[in-house]
Amino acid sequence: MSAVLKPASESELSEMIAAAAAPLEIIGHGTKRHLGHPVQAAQTLDMSGFSGVIAYEPEELILDVAAATPLAEIEQMLGQRGQQLAFEPPDFSRLLGSAGSGTVGGLVATNLSGPRRLKAGAVRDHILGIHGVTGSGDIFKAGARVVKNVTGYDMPKLLTGSYGTLAALTSVILKVLPAPETEETVVLTGLDDAQAVEVMSLSMQSSCEVSAAAYIPGEAVHLRLEGIAPSVAYRRDQLGKVLKRPIEVMAAKTSAATWRAIRDGAMFAENPRHPLWRLSVTPSDAPGLIRALKDKLDIRYLFDWAGGLVWIEVPPSPDASEALVRGSFGTGHATLIRAPEATRAAVDVFQPQPAALAALSGRVKDAFDPRHILNPGRMYRGI
Repeated sequence: MSAVLKPASESELSEMIAAAAAPLEIIGHGTKRHLGHPVQAAQTLDMSGFSGVIAYEPEELILDVAAATPLAEIEQMLGQRGQQLAFEPPDFSRLLGSAGSGTVGGLVATNLSGPRRLKAGAVRDHILGIHGVTGSGDIFKAGARVVKNVTGYDMPKLLTGSYGTLAALTSVILKVLPAPETEETVVLTGLDDAQAVEVMSLSMQSSCEVSAAAYIPGEAVHLRLEGIAPSVAYRRDQLGKVLKRPIEVMAAKTSAATWRAIRDGAMFAENPRHPLWRLSVTPSDAPGLIRALKDKLDIRYLFDWAGGLVWIEVPPSPDASEALVRGSFGTGHATLIRAPEATRAAVDVFQPQPAALAALSGRVKDAFDPRHILNPGRMYRGI
């Protein structure tokens, strides 16, 4: 087992990183540890000591929180004030076999967003500021507690989704938004993959302000409407006219549970040995890539983000069917979300980068972590 370092302050964290003579694996609660390539590190940097709310200004819609604060605590606190993290952070604990939904820092490090990403944007669009320590041991602060923040180089966006390979985060400033008063889900059954994408595309192009659009094969297309009750009812009726198809309506309580399951990929939790991919593609390409894969593999799948996000579960194999999955689409990228450690060590978990982009990623890594000691190889081998 690797030695564990547990800093209690930014200055102590800085000293530990600066003094490190071997690679460090950064963890908060460890719930995202099985995302990305396995990290071969001599020491574990336990960030769980950086926990707690630093400042919460509900009237200003701003939350400043230590990076290892449990996400569940944050969502409970916001819910009591009628607010939310609008990007709808997913809980992959069942998918990955972890305990709890993780921390704010883990959420930012992985840039994972839920079904409302279509309307509200991704995690990085809600980050106002980040504090942390680079691989050189330098303490930095980027951004501030203001929504309109002009600081030149946008480090918060750069660090979001970097999987701890550039810096160890100590705190995050987030923009929060009012939670909707109610919600309904419009349900359409009897559609094939192409018809489902067509319906979702039409609904998103309408003036009905659909906040999420997903398709569960063999079941239905789900279109979520949120807001005050009269507005939701009016937009539901308008959406029915736009789609010109028979619709069913799912009430608020059932709707919320359904979207939690879609958000968390719950339908794939029952087969933990089966590799699971998430593909970001042009929505119109989704039916074709599924058709191509069905000819070669026994797959299960789900469309979210109106077809722009495709979940694909494939049969167990040493390479997680990487070549087939990545060969099924032209433009886009595929990320291996779940697979055994040996598979994640052998295949490219993240979409391989073109040479120019890989060179740029290397230069960024060199600038933030010149000794390559923070989560080395977590995203791409050699950096």
